[in-house]
Amino acid sequence: MSLKTVKLGSQGAVVSRMGLGCMGMSEFYGVTDDVESAATLVRALDLGVTFLDTADTYGIGDNELLIGKTLGARRDEVFLATKFANVRKKEDPSFWMVSGRPEYVHQACDASLKRLGVDHIDLYYQHRVDPNVPIEETVGAMAELVAVGKVKYLGLSEASPATIRRAHAVHPITALQTEYSLWERHVEEEILPTVRELGIGFVPYSPLGRGFLTGAIQSKAELGSGDFRAERYPRFAGENFDKNQVLVGRVRAIADRMGVKPGQLALAWVLAKGEDLVPIPGTKRRKYLEENVAAADIHLTPEQVLELEAAIPQEEIVGDRYAEASMKTIDR
Repeated sequence: MSLKTVKLGSQGAVVSRMGLGCMGMSEFYGVTDDVESAATLVRALDLGVTFLDTADTYGIGDNELLIGKTLGARRDEVFLATKFANVRKKEDPSFWMVSGRPEYVHQACDASLKRLGVDHIDLYYQHRVDPNVPIEETVGAMAELVAVGKVKYLGLSEASPATIRRAHAVHPITALQTEYSLWERHVEEEILPTVRELGIGFVPYSPLGRGFLTGAIQSKAELGSGDFRAERYPRFAGENFDKNQVLVGRVRAIADRMGVKPGQLALAWVLAKGEDLVPIPGTKRRKYLEENVAAADIHLTPEQVLELEAAIPQEEIVGDRYAEASMKTIDR
């Protein structure tokens, strides 16, 4: 079992067909276990998952430190992506602001390079767009990082079509990272057509619906302490959870018929949408990593793709993607 590689965008980047989202290793999804997380990172490389996704805000630097410590001599095997813009403080984890100021771009990059223990970042994303700083100024600063060799390729996350076009006019954007899965398909209307027109790769995050599409979460009680999903994501909250479980049940029924797991089927659906899409399912356990990688061997027919989409009509999904405050920071 080893993943093939594909082009990400049109600027020369080549990555594994599926990446690994590392956020949950350090925060948000329950108790952390650095030993198992490190083992998962190593196993990912062994399986050919060489596209690793982190951010300076995950664990407020801890995730970058974990990845840097674990990679060691295997750095050259990895296409390493990290992000800046979500500003947080160790002394007050609840503090959260967005900054795209040019001087902050440089400061954040230097800090990430130090934590990761590397001399360059392969793909550097603006994690969220700062509405108070023209995108031209932010991307201009990011382009300066490319010019001095600290960064190879530039990316955006949760940017609107208009912002993507403005950014791309300043410096070629290699990838856009935005949520996309069977239960979040808003990008299909304008965002995907825009990036495809411009030759920008698309990186779907949360392709498993933050774990919901795996069918493994049967009740909110199973989320456990330290798991923020029920409070951060309305689809996990209150009656929404039970109503959305009905949709997952339909996917499970199709998966059972095909002899695969629901999460694998959800990933296969994303992969079927085109080789210019490189999903980054997150996990902190080797077991689930191996299940996810195996999804690359599931090749859906056009009829199966349509059947899955009919199983989860977008109008039947209950709840927004994020809580109200966070909804204001996306697609802008």
